[in-house]
Amino acid sequence: MADTREPGRQLQVETHGLDVIGDAERKGTPRTLFWPWFGANVSVLGLSYGAFALGFGISFWQALAAGVIGIIASFLLCGFIAVAGKRGSAPTMVLSRAAYGVRGNRLPSVVSWVLTVGWETVLIALATMATATVFTRLGWGGGTETKVVALVVVCALTVAGGVMGFDLIMRLQTVITVVTGVLTVVYVVLVADHIHWATVSAIPSGSAQEFIGALVFMMTGFGLGWVNAAADYSRYLPRTSAGRGVIGWTTFGGSVAPLLLLVFGLLLAGSSATLNKAVAADPIGALTTILPTWFLVPFAVVAVLGLVGGAVLDIYSSGLALLSAGLPVPRYLAALVDGVLMIAGSIYIVFFADDFLGQFMGFLTTLGVPIAAWCGIMLADLALRRRDYDEADLYRPVGRYGDVPPLPLLLTLAATALGWGLVTNTAASWLTWQGYLLGPLGLGGKSGAWAYANLGVLAALALGFLGTLVLARGRVHAQETETSGAPATLA
Repeated sequence: MADTREPGRQLQVETHGLDVIGDAERKGTPRTLFWPWFGANVSVLGLSYGAFALGFGISFWQALAAGVIGIIASFLLCGFIAVAGKRGSAPTMVLSRAAYGVRGNRLPSVVSWVLTVGWETVLIALATMATATVFTRLGWGGGTETKVVALVVVCALTVAGGVMGFDLIMRLQTVITVVTGVLTVVYVVLVADHIHWATVSAIPSGSAQEFIGALVFMMTGFGLGWVNAAADYSRYLPRTSAGRGVIGWTTFGGSVAPLLLLVFGLLLAGSSATLNKAVAADPIGALTTILPTWFLVPFAVVAVLGLVGGAVLDIYSSGLALLSAGLPVPRYLAALVDGVLMIAGSIYIVFFADDFLGQFMGFLTTLGVPIAAWCGIMLADLALRRRDYDEADLYRPVGRYGDVPPLPLLLTLAATALGWGLVTNTAASWLTWQGYLLGPLGLGGKSGAWAYANLGVLAALALGFLGTLVLARGRVHAQETETSGAPATLA
């Protein structure tokens, strides 16, 4: 969001945690949501998704359709949830209490926290590996020492943004948007001659199941990875902001860069089987192999900044999710805790993990299922409401939203159990237990045609949404007709 404060005012550590943003501090217009969402998704990692999509065994046109539908639809979900921010003035995982109850909401808060910490860890590890690859090509090292220095630098930038909070993040995102946008265009121009349309167009088509698998992967890799943080920035907008504008600018800002990058990534990966395979091991570093040497340093800059842009938003939202899960510390300390875990996870990925893509896909689909269930419940709850949230009751277990209502928790557990039974992750050995419903439901078992369609994510989203829409209507109506109580202490 654009910085509307007086020029020269010094940045300070944000003191807001889970509390409501007062009207005096709410600023901007829906259009300003473009900056954080674009800056967080302009990463050159979007190019690698071309190889990921083709890895499902589908053609260029199928992969393009899966990407366009998956990216736009998933960020549209973010846009809908972002409306809750301007209606309730609180972080996403606090607004979720209206559906889950004050303490019942700790379950999705923990899942949200794990997802955002996982994402920031992946992004930092990719930035580190990309830097090492560039240094190796330049003959400047690229070994353990380079990786350690790169890891320290990118972690410092990310943790600093997460600890400082909203104002610094918005300034960073504006800079990242401009720098990465320009340098990414230069990259595209430099490697355009590596595209061979005859080779790309000759890629055979895949099955409907493979297309659906790619579509769901795109959804989990983009918008569904952000839905649990979608209202964290719109909560700073004035209450009078247009809901359509919030939805539109969130969706546009989040999807425009990934769409453009995906198209070019598909053309590159489809033109070279060698590059396609290399992306699986080092998604960012592999893209340097077709660059002229003089552009390697600028590429490292654009890669690191783009990944840090996403990681900063993740660490900010993961800190808020951790507070919502019940950790009684200031927001900046929660962000610091997440930073420590992020560093530990990045060290494992960079120095010890062998198969990046398999583990990454397993992580996305596994956590994508419960997040999809939460998203469905949150969307239905939002659709049922005709009034803004009672902000005081979001923090009061005895208020209108309740403490631990059984319906949303049971729906989440049921949707997650259904979802995990319909996805498979054979590339990640620790997830081979999934897919247990593919056989009983007549879908061919774990080796059948539907094994990699990742239907579980869509099933969890649908069950959460429809179940809430049908079963929670009376509960929401009762909440909205209840008389407001006395102000509560925010916690």
